[in-house]
Amino acid sequence: MTQISVSELKTNTGKYVTMAKDQDIFITKNGKVVAKIVSAKPDKKAAWNHLTEVFKGVGFPDIDLDTLREERILGK
Repeated sequence: MTQISVSELKTNTGKYVTMAKDQDIFITKNGKVVAKIVSAKPDKKAAWNHLTEVFKGVGFPDIDLDTLREERILGK
């Protein structure tokens, strides 16, 4: 995690945009975090885990989400 001030971001914007590919950048104003720059690359595994948690026990007792996922990936 990197924490920088707004003025530092203004001075070195390109540097921090490049860094945001690999890590979150927290922007501070008057010593308080006011924003965060994150990678635009989606975290597919986290999204999948979130979705499976949302649908657990919601009336799909005969459906195994992991099996459906594998079938979709393998093109069955």
